[in-house]
Amino acid sequence: MTDTANPPRPCWTDRLELGEGIRWFDGRLVLVDILAGRLLQAPDERNAAPEGALRELLRLPMPLGAVAPVSGRPGWWIAAAGTGVCLIRPDGGLDWLARPEDTRPLRTRMNDGVADPHGRFWAGSMAYDATEDAGSLYRVGPDGAVTRVLDGITVPNGPAFTADGTVMYLADSARGMIRRYAVDAASGAVGAVETFAVVDNPAAPDGMTVDRRGGLWVAVWGAGAVHHYREDGTLARIVPVPAVQPAGVCLGGPDRRTLFITSARTGLKDPGALDGAVFALRVDTPGLPAPSFRLAAPR
Repeated sequence: MTDTANPPRPCWTDRLELGEGIRWFDGRLVLVDILAGRLLQAPDERNAAPEGALRELLRLPMPLGAVAPVSGRPGWWIAAAGTGVCLIRPDGGLDWLARPEDTRPLRTRMNDGVADPHGRFWAGSMAYDATEDAGSLYRVGPDGAVTRVLDGITVPNGPAFTADGTVMYLADSARGMIRRYAVDAASGAVGAVETFAVVDNPAAPDGMTVDRRGGLWVAVWGAGAVHHYREDGTLARIVPVPAVQPAGVCLGGPDRRTLFITSARTGLKDPGALDGAVFALRVDTPGLPAPSFRLAAPR
C-alpha cells in the first residue's frame, strides 16, 4: 500500500508558509500562500522544473484561502479571502459579495474553497485558534448570493466534487474525518451525509481532489504523505512526501496525470529544506477539469 518506488519531486524554489488551494485552470497551475494573501502561478507547468520561482499574480492584505476564475471574464477571480467571499478584478480591486465571518464572536478566516461542476463556488471558514465547531461551509450561487450551508465544523478543507457534482467530499481536519455529502445538482442543496474515511490523529486530512475514476487524493497534514482512496472508501495507496505538512493536491499538466502537492512551513519549529515546497508525481488516472465560477448577474 505504501508506495516508495516513485517519490514526489520538488518543483521550483519557493518555500511557502501555507501553500494550498492548488488548481489546474486552462493550462496553468495556480495556488495560494494563505496567510501571506498571495495568489501564485507556476512558471513552467509542463516540466515542473526544480529551478525557477513561482510568479506572484496578486497579493491581498488578508489571508487568501482559495480562488476560481470567473467564467467569461478574463482576469477576474472569485476568492475565499479574509472574512468572506469577493470578486477580484483584473486591476486587483475587490468587490465583496459578503463577509459573513465579520459577525462571528471568535477571530475567524476563510480557508479552502473550490468551484463545482455546475459553476457554484464553495468555501469553508475556521477560527484562527481552531476552536471546536467554529467553522462553516458557504455556497455562492450564480447570482452572487453567499449562503451558509453547514456549520459545526472545526477546520473545513476541500471540498472536492465528483464529475457530475452530485457528491461532495469535505474534510474536518481537526477531527481527522472526511465526510461524503449528497448534493442536488439543480439547487446545490446539501443532503444525506456519511463518513467516508478517518485519518488517525495527530495526522489530519487536508486538501483533496477527485480523479476520473472517482478516486479521492488527499493531502495528509502532519503525516508527510498523500492518500489515495477508492470510491468505496478503501485506502488504496499511501505516497510518502518529503515534507511534514502536505496541504493541497490537484491533478494537472497537459494530460491531467501529474499530481501536484503543496506543503507548509507554518508551525514547524525547525523546518526542513523541503517543507513548504510544491511537489509533482506522475499517476495513472487523470483528474477532472477544474470548473470556473459562473456569475450570471452583472455586478
